[in-house]
Amino acid sequence: MSWRPQYRSSKFRNVYGKAASREHCFDGIPITKNVHDNHFCAVNARYLAIVTESAGGGSFLVIPLEQTGRIEPNYPKVCGHQGNVLDIKWNPFIENIIASCSEDTSVRIWEIPEGGLKRNMTEAVLELYGHSRRVGLVEWHPTTNNILLSAGYDYKVMIWNLDIGEPVKMIDCHTDVILCMSFNTDGSLLATTCKDKRLRVVEPRSGRVLQVGRGAWSGILGRNPVELLSHSGSSMLEFPGWLIPVLSHSGFSMLEFPGWLIPVLSHSGFSMLEFPGWLIPVLSHSGSSMLEFPGWLIPVLSTGVMPKHGLDVSACEVFRFYKLITLKGLIEPISMIVPRRSETYQEDIYPMTPGTEPALTPDEWLSGVNRDPILMSLKEGYKRNAKIVFKAPVREKKSVVVNGIDLLENVPPRTENELLRVFFRQQDEIRRLKDELSQKDIQVRQLQLELKNLLNSPKNN
Repeated sequence: MSWRPQYRSSKFRNVYGKAASREHCFDGIPITKNVHDNHFCAVNARYLAIVTESAGGGSFLVIPLEQTGRIEPNYPKVCGHQGNVLDIKWNPFIENIIASCSEDTSVRIWEIPEGGLKRNMTEAVLELYGHSRRVGLVEWHPTTNNILLSAGYDYKVMIWNLDIGEPVKMIDCHTDVILCMSFNTDGSLLATTCKDKRLRVVEPRSGRVLQVGRGAWSGILGRNPVELLSHSGSSMLEFPGWLIPVLSHSGFSMLEFPGWLIPVLSHSGFSMLEFPGWLIPVLSHSGSSMLEFPGWLIPVLSTGVMPKHGLDVSACEVFRFYKLITLKGLIEPISMIVPRRSETYQEDIYPMTPGTEPALTPDEWLSGVNRDPILMSLKEGYKRNAKIVFKAPVREKKSVVVNGIDLLENVPPRTENELLRVFFRQQDEIRRLKDELSQKDIQVRQLQLELKNLLNSPKNN
């Protein structure tokens, strides 16, 4: 099936990209070299989070956006995971709450203190266990607070209600590793790409598969062209690479670039397609992805995308992403700017955009209610809403005591490294107990001899 892209004329045809100066970049960051397909970077209006290289577990940095320049090597990290961190996502409604998932099969929720980290953070406000293998993806619901999705290498998608800290639904319709997932605008549908060369549109609350797109195998370690059923189900589109849904009012739309692309929420009707000469593919399995500028190329690991309400409207900034350059340990902000002579607010490039107020509660969404996101205007500038606070569920402490040992306090190991540590610890404990037993045995024999001597003494006769 042949396909030729149809590009429409853009009202942003004069837009240009402006890279930040060196002093406004983030330098000296040990960016992860993990080849897992993911962003490894998450950004919101206050913080930048980056997955980093670490030994003996997984960690990521959380840096306030205004703290640019060189980052000290001993800068505090979030380092509570026991395996490599594979994905991080900021809560869209509470700006200091971030979710992470890891090879240790856990999903964890972290609360970043005001002003950023002052010391290493090892304790999460909430730990979620439900997957039997490593967890590769996390995704927040776009309109409902405290609903989080996670996808693991056990081919399952878990829906978590963070109000109670428990999974409320498991989607088990995939036959291989899930590579990407994305909601539509109101969160009523979920699109997933899978290594079985299928793209599925799923109703998340029931787990029912509504549409399936079949792709052709390209033979490059999971990189295959994808044919996707359109939102109306009336046609199929074929692209020369992975495609990630871009959320729009009309449903699922696409960024038409080869490579694994970044989902972008856009209500203004423009996308990165309208920036001639700019391509933003993300890390491929071969590690050879490139960021293309007019006339030159730079290898990049991934990018983080700033939400609309975090843009600088006074500079007519319509898009900002943070480019990760692993070899240099550098994160470079790049802004897309529409040149305008007037200094007044440009309503045509800043329509109403999703804000930081949830439209639904978890119970409402789980009962079947759908609602569009609550929109906000950027005309008066972005104002942080501090009304919503994350409250971790209080779980009753239960105990199952056998021979003085609380079985629920001694959680079984979840990773191979943890299993080895427990094994060697138990070996040391067994060796210590054997030594103690041999000493007790010697003491018993000595007491038996003393007793026998007392019984055979002349005084007792």
